[in-house]
Amino acid sequence: MKIFVNGASGKVSQNVIQELLEAGHEVFAGTRFPEKGEKKKGVTWVVSDASAPEKGLEVLDQVDAAFFISPPGFTNQYEILSPWIEKAKQVKLKKIVLMTAMGVEFAPDEAPFRKTEILLEKSGLNWNIIRPNWFMQNFHTFWIGGILSDKKIYFPAGNAKTSFIDSRDISSTAAKLLVSGDKFASQAFALTGTKSLTHDEVAEIISKQTGLKIEYVNVSPEDFKKGLLSGGVPEDYAGFLVMIAGALRDGHAEAITDLVQKITGKSPISFDKYAEDHKKAWLVG
Repeated sequence: MKIFVNGASGKVSQNVIQELLEAGHEVFAGTRFPEKGEKKKGVTWVVSDASAPEKGLEVLDQVDAAFFISPPGFTNQYEILSPWIEKAKQVKLKKIVLMTAMGVEFAPDEAPFRKTEILLEKSGLNWNIIRPNWFMQNFHTFWIGGILSDKKIYFPAGNAKTSFIDSRDISSTAAKLLVSGDKFASQAFALTGTKSLTHDEVAEIISKQTGLKIEYVNVSPEDFKKGLLSGGVPEDYAGFLVMIAGALRDGHAEAITDLVQKITGKSPISFDKYAEDHKKAWLVG
């Protein structure tokens, strides 16, 4: 198959691309700067720019299926993705997989991600929506500053548990769905890991893997937002993260599903394995 993958410079899409290539498919990788894309057999780099959503749509004339993801840092997901879904309807793609987030189905219909989901659900196409829980990878990317500077995880989660998922499992699931034909037609899937953990338990696991003494600090939503803004996160996206962190704190991220196993045939990566694989990130300096 020929498959378009947007957000191709991000970790989820990078791994989707790699899995598709290993399975023998041809990929059109969408990114803001296609000229910077790694030259690789089976990959054609094309324009896909969240700040200019109408650019590059013509690539869908050349493919059979598409993976759509809204890059982090943007809250106007509908504006970014709706032109692509409309184009997919026009060319009658065989399959679309859209990634949103766990719990989006409970958001108001006008919330950007839910509005995007509804557009796809009503498209008449063969679609899947994947709604992953919070990424394990956040701990060595978005939240790493406090770990490196203070050996602290600063987050407003209280004692709530979260069934964190490794982004590699999200990618594997998306790649399988893209080439699954009608097997999972027109279904949405909440994706989680196999165990729900508190942030104190996360700190213990990272400590065990690194030999460091990492602690969790339950900061206020206000202080969490200040930290995001000081790290360069845009105001609207910082507000969005505070809102969904509140849902986590209220217990809405604890549920566990077996859908990664059912779709990919393999058990999700554990938090211990994630921490082992990425411990060098916390040992910088």
